[in-house]
Amino acid sequence: MLAIFRKEVASFFNSLIAYIVMAVFLTAIGLIVWVFPDSNILDYGYADLGSFFGLAPYVLIFLIPAITMRSLAEESRNGTLELLLTKPIRNIDLVLGKFLANWVLVVLTLLPTLIYYYSVYKLGNPVGDVDSAAVAGSYLGLLLLSGVLVAMGIWASSLNDNQIVAFILGVFLAFIWYVGFGAVSGMFGDGFGANLLSGIALDVQYQALGKGLIDSRNVIYLLSLIIFFIFLTLWRVENLRK
Repeated sequence: MLAIFRKEVASFFNSLIAYIVMAVFLTAIGLIVWVFPDSNILDYGYADLGSFFGLAPYVLIFLIPAITMRSLAEESRNGTLELLLTKPIRNIDLVLGKFLANWVLVVLTLLPTLIYYYSVYKLGNPVGDVDSAAVAGSYLGLLLLSGVLVAMGIWASSLNDNQIVAFILGVFLAFIWYVGFGAVSGMFGDGFGANLLSGIALDVQYQALGKGLIDSRNVIYLLSLIIFFIFLTLWRVENLRK
């Protein structure tokens, strides 16, 4: 697994993918949080990172599938996946190595945004007048949400050898799971169906963590989704190996 992980991370930085991903994310979020009217903190007049945590998932919905689309689709197209599958590498090591490498890239992309918290902390009146518990919960939610989107994207990449198709499928899955289920739940009133769809929507789980009171049920659900899509990818790879 470590060999696959190191290979993937090296490929990100050697091909400039990592730098492009970080630049796109930080530029988009930076403009939204600090420049664009109606969403920037300076005009808002209150030390709050709500605009960042509210909009970051929507950027990640498109950015993460753009990262993961090459994970298995490119190797399948180039014939290197078949070569990998003939080597004494366990399927779970292959899948986990690729998953962790992609997730680490997203985590590294999020790390520079900690300066936003420091800035808001200093801008508070008095200094430090910011809900640190909510910020910590929101960052935890972003990390887990990113893990789910990475797992979805890698599964989408395993289904075919076309990176564009993998990207579209990854975005579709992410969008449906993040906002689709919640939107559809409104059509069912207040019944069991509405509660079920609302409960599995990623935005509901993410926003719950952002309230500053970390509920283990939210964490367990997001971790379960990660495991679920890793399992689907593993099942797909095992079928390819047969």
